[in-house]
Amino acid sequence: MIKIGDLEINIPIIQGGMAIRASMSRLAAAVANEGGVGVIAGTTLSIDELKEEIRNARKNIVNKGGALGVNIMVAASGFADLVKTAIEEKVDMLICGAGFSRDVFDMVKGTSTKLVPIVSSLKLAKIAQKLGADAIVVEGGNAGGHLGTDKDSWDIVGEIAHGVSIPVFGAGGVITPDDAQRMLDLGAIGVQMGSRFLASKECEVSDEFKELYVKTKKDDVVTIMSSAGLPANAIRTPFAEKILSQEKLTPKSCHGCLKKCTRSFCVNSALVNGHNGNYESGLFFCGKDIWKIDEILSVKEIFEKFAPIFNK
Repeated sequence: MIKIGDLEINIPIIQGGMAIRASMSRLAAAVANEGGVGVIAGTTLSIDELKEEIRNARKNIVNKGGALGVNIMVAASGFADLVKTAIEEKVDMLICGAGFSRDVFDMVKGTSTKLVPIVSSLKLAKIAQKLGADAIVVEGGNAGGHLGTDKDSWDIVGEIAHGVSIPVFGAGGVITPDDAQRMLDLGAIGVQMGSRFLASKECEVSDEFKELYVKTKKDDVVTIMSSAGLPANAIRTPFAEKILSQEKLTPKSCHGCLKKCTRSFCVNSALVNGHNGNYESGLFFCGKDIWKIDEILSVKEIFEKFAPIFNK
């Protein structure tokens, strides 16, 4: 068990907040029931949708020892309103990445919600600590989704973990129990895993998406430049190839989901297509090490593999 302030977590595993609509209430509740931090991806959800997901998750969390969190991209246009909603719903943890917000520290101050920014440098980690972060997730360029550095997690977690006094969770490249142990050896108290949980029975993406994870080889992962203005790792697919070749993919309509968008393509629509298993027009974010995933497991089975690492 570890403690973040007065929040106790039996197994220090944070389930990555994978947007769009990959990390939802069903997956979050399953992780929390196993003693980890189950996370709902709030990015692009409406206020009412986020409330519904939080309440559905809480209704289905029947075991003590875990926690419920919400992940919201700082780059999202609805960031402030979604953060306010998560706090009002009294989630245990608020995780913010794809940018850094100073305002969110004041929003969380005085509430029971723990603030856990995602950072990729010691400088930003120290700023987060000074501003009042309860913990941090240190994420390397080998992680899935939008990235803040081109350095792998293995190259930055140790320096940051030993450079701050708040709890550090390592993210990027954690697929197996050995990977988790490696993070602990670097000084992290726990890990954040996204890709491993996407390939779980409880994740609400299509079976085609999950099977693609199982089939993907080491050389099938590419780094693209997202329309959010940040690099991201994704499976090499026809749509990813178009992005890499800088084909003109300007969307005909705009959802307005990002504060700043290059409009080189619609990342929202592409991720939804990926969620639905559309291989030709979908974008499938992933960590660089998904080649280690060889089967789709239940959340319970995943925890059975990882729990011994943290229960030594």
